[in-house]
Amino acid sequence: MIVCLCHRVSDRDITAAVRCGTSCFEVLQDDLRVASSCGSCLDCAREVFDTARVEHAGCCRQAETSAG
Repeated sequence: MIVCLCHRVSDRDITAAVRCGTSCFEVLQDDLRVASSCGSCLDCAREVFDTARVEHAGCCRQAETSAG
């Protein structure tokens, strides 16, 4: 789904950025320019980002548990 129409940023783009280590929304904005023009996607972008962080943290914990 396209989250930011101004810069054509999708939920997959945001999730990929989190998987690559982006843990700060402001850094995400700098990198992808999401929610940096008109701002109408800010709430949705933040929600997708927060959800991706929670899911990514869960995956990391599962990997650590099975490796340990």
